[in-house]
Amino acid sequence: MTRVAAIDCGTNSIRLLVADADPATGELTDLDRRMTIVRLGQGVDRTGRLAPEALERTFAACREYAEVIKEHGAERLRFVATSASRDAENREEFVRGVLDILGVEPEVITGDQEAEFSFTGATKELTGRGDLIRPYLVVDIGGGSTEFVVGDDHVRAARSVDVGCVRMTERHLVHGGEVSDPPTEEEIAAMRADIEAALDLAEQSVPLRDAHTLVGLAGSVTTVSAIAQELPAYDSTRIHHSRVSRDRVREITERLLRSTHAERAAIPSLHPGRVDVIGAGALVLLALMERTGAEEVVVSEHDILDGIAWSLT
Repeated sequence: MTRVAAIDCGTNSIRLLVADADPATGELTDLDRRMTIVRLGQGVDRTGRLAPEALERTFAACREYAEVIKEHGAERLRFVATSASRDAENREEFVRGVLDILGVEPEVITGDQEAEFSFTGATKELTGRGDLIRPYLVVDIGGGSTEFVVGDDHVRAARSVDVGCVRMTERHLVHGGEVSDPPTEEEIAAMRADIEAALDLAEQSVPLRDAHTLVGLAGSVTTVSAIAQELPAYDSTRIHHSRVSRDRVREITERLLRSTHAERAAIPSLHPGRVDVIGAGALVLLALMERTGAEEVVVSEHDILDGIAWSLT
């Protein structure tokens, strides 16, 4: 048994998992799992740089996480950074800040590495499930990028493409610093065209339509599940391994894209940090399900964070 700490710093959120990992049984026992919306990728698609206020929000979360890691006495720590910090010209400023606070350098991983971690985290506990037919297609819809991975016991093919809920929102729905409220049909169509082009790119190396089970990860997908279940508050135990049909995903996506900021903010299970970007994230999921013909998505709360934790054993 090894006590490990894993941090996943993405475009929209930074997350921590402290857990006891037992490679002999394949069990990962959570001691602390938390998420903070920091929007590290704020404006990166437009400026190519990490904004000072985004860096400070991220460093504040790192200071909080450092205390948690110390309290639990984790033996090993790994900090993985994804899309926003790959793209930024001033990423060294980010690296220095994390090193000062946590004592480790953030690993700015490639999209392929990100896909491997996501697949491991999402599917390790599905082994032996007779109701889920392999191969799996794991989709991890992040803030700046989306990873597609096809595999059974191991990854067969993976691809990361630059469409995510924050990137699509900022590219198509933000004008003069304001988010469209609600988006126009033209804006939605342009966003959909971008997503379809990304799916074309993904299909060049990943056989998206060959998989039998679609497994969806990250906040956009888990939030769609929470909305589908009409939960009075976000409840990870109800969301983990829930299933949402393609028709229900379409219904929710259309509702989100045609609602105002105030209407979305009134959804009890929707985190305030996702109010402006959830429509774009849901559209990525819907476009994928329509492209592949997937009848449903199996929603997982276990993802890249769990894969990072397993890499430390």
